[in-house]
Amino acid sequence: MKVGAHQSIAGGVANAVDRQIDDGGNCGQIFTHSPQVWQNPSIDDDDAGAFISASADHGISPWVIHSSYLVNLCTPKDGLRQKSINSMQQEIKAADRLNIPYVNVHLGAHTGVGEEQGLINAVSALEEIEIPERVTVLIESDAGSGTKMGDDFEHLRFVLEECSHQLGVCLDTAHMFAAGYDLSTPAAVDETLDMFASTVGFDSLACVHLNDSKHACGTNKDEHAHIGEGHIGKAGMKAFINHTNLDSVPFVLETPSEDGRGFAWNINRVKRLAEN
Repeated sequence: MKVGAHQSIAGGVANAVDRQIDDGGNCGQIFTHSPQVWQNPSIDDDDAGAFISASADHGISPWVIHSSYLVNLCTPKDGLRQKSINSMQQEIKAADRLNIPYVNVHLGAHTGVGEEQGLINAVSALEEIEIPERVTVLIESDAGSGTKMGDDFEHLRFVLEECSHQLGVCLDTAHMFAAGYDLSTPAAVDETLDMFASTVGFDSLACVHLNDSKHACGTNKDEHAHIGEGHIGKAGMKAFINHTNLDSVPFVLETPSEDGRGFAWNINRVKRLAEN
């Protein structure tokens, strides 16, 4: 089973490996810099080499780079579009250098031009990015607040089908739930994943952000909870984790650190739910 967490690279990207080991994970995700600012990754050769070696030595794979929160592929604004393209290009370059196979990105918000034009904008922006063969861009499902795109499986399908790049998908359980896809019971999990299979297909699913939700289904509110402790709950999480179509898909946690519980507690919770 592949399960890990989003780790900090404070002090150097290689430190993310040590943090993953301490938390009991065997895959994971990083930001290459603060996601709240426009900034290019700054990783020296020694740190990159140490990260690659440590990941290989401890069998921690795959890693995912999560793009900046400022990236908006759907935007109609030329300046923001170009900044988003440039930022993504730098993240992809960093992934290739670090032997990281995936760069994860939200589609962003159409900010009033409409869903169809927003999706067309996203595809157009992605087409301008150079993606080397060993890196895949993953489009993440979204909670769908405001004019944000990616909350509907049809949005993911459109971008994957219309873009000439071989893209993949990252499903976020808290986002799906907030967007109205129920995951709180075994039957609901089956129904939601059947909809995903018929709309997008599991062949495109490369990663899952495994998070419970602090808010009810369909609220479009994106706030993560400890595994089994939110509105998805233990039964839903257990059914999702053990779903046969997800056997080989890595689970990356973005759960909170609160109530004396952090990534280690949540990773262990996932492992226990997988066993029982």
